[in-house]
Amino acid sequence: MNYRGSPAFTHQQADKLGVLVTNLGTPDAPTKAALKPYLKEFLSDPRVVEVPRLLWSLILNGVILRIRPKRSAEAYETVWTERGSPLLYHTQDQAAAIDKQLKQQFGDKVVVDFAMRYGQPSISDRIDRMLQAGVRKLLVLPLYPQYSASTVASTFDAVAKDFSKRRWLPEFRFITHYHDFEPFIAAAAERIERHWATHGRADKLIFSYHGVPLRYLKNGDPYHCECYKTSRLLAQKLGLSDSEYLTTFQSRFGREEWLQPYTDETMKSLPAKGVKSVQVFCPGFSADCLETIEEIGEENKEYFIENGGERYEYISALNAEPQHIDALVQLIQNHLSGWTVATDQSEALAVRQAQADKVSNQQLPY
Repeated sequence: MNYRGSPAFTHQQADKLGVLVTNLGTPDAPTKAALKPYLKEFLSDPRVVEVPRLLWSLILNGVILRIRPKRSAEAYETVWTERGSPLLYHTQDQAAAIDKQLKQQFGDKVVVDFAMRYGQPSISDRIDRMLQAGVRKLLVLPLYPQYSASTVASTFDAVAKDFSKRRWLPEFRFITHYHDFEPFIAAAAERIERHWATHGRADKLIFSYHGVPLRYLKNGDPYHCECYKTSRLLAQKLGLSDSEYLTTFQSRFGREEWLQPYTDETMKSLPAKGVKSVQVFCPGFSADCLETIEEIGEENKEYFIENGGERYEYISALNAEPQHIDALVQLIQNHLSGWTVATDQSEALAVRQAQADKVSNQQLPY
């Protein structure tokens, strides 16, 4: 095994703190050709689809990748903008805003970057870039408020895989969830209240989260519980009674049972129960993407209106809104606690250079 070094590193280079924020990922373009490799990488992850590998390989390559890329490309085309994929540019904006705030505290001793679990920019490429820039203490923040093995643990797997090929590892910290972090709850509640101030309230507020198979919960994944806790804390912050909001789960795939109630089935059934207006917010999505814009903003709206609903509103994700960035920066600062870089590193750099000189002159320091 030839472990990777850092060829751009010099002994005059000051040590830095690194913060890497990550999200799920996106194809490079809204085309069938771009969707196929993206979906293959995503759906080949054993954390995402917990099915025996041989069986799943036959299904994925023999059926899904022959049909799904075209359908997904058509959906992506409806949300694509001049800046490209919404998830990509929102995450980029979030990283830039976080960087701006952290530089006020750490100056040029902090490096903030972003990566995608699937697609580009990859986690491995961004870690490499950060280490080349002198990062020796690295904090990774997956932008998933609620922990799930299919998202957060998969991100850890990608980081660990990269580290397993490196010669020199940074000190490392990893944030697994922030579903009940008070500043996050406050930012989400404020986003909803601003929508209310402009549009008024609806009969029901729906908190819709990405779904996972029910067996993941039965096997010990805490995602279901963390989603419900986020909903409860948001409802308390907003002063809602139990009858004024619902928690649902979207985006199920395949035939097995997933977490319920399903968002789409809920939208179809609510009008018959006398609920004529709904507002939907997705507390598990840090940034708007295909699933929030198209699936929640359009597809589920059609289900609701076609079944007798009269008013349907999607409340956009927090994206790079100031209060959301403030919450993420507070979260990051909490996890950076105790990690410092020297204000004056001249002495440490001098020692490091002297040791390098000894090595180059065959005078090993031991």
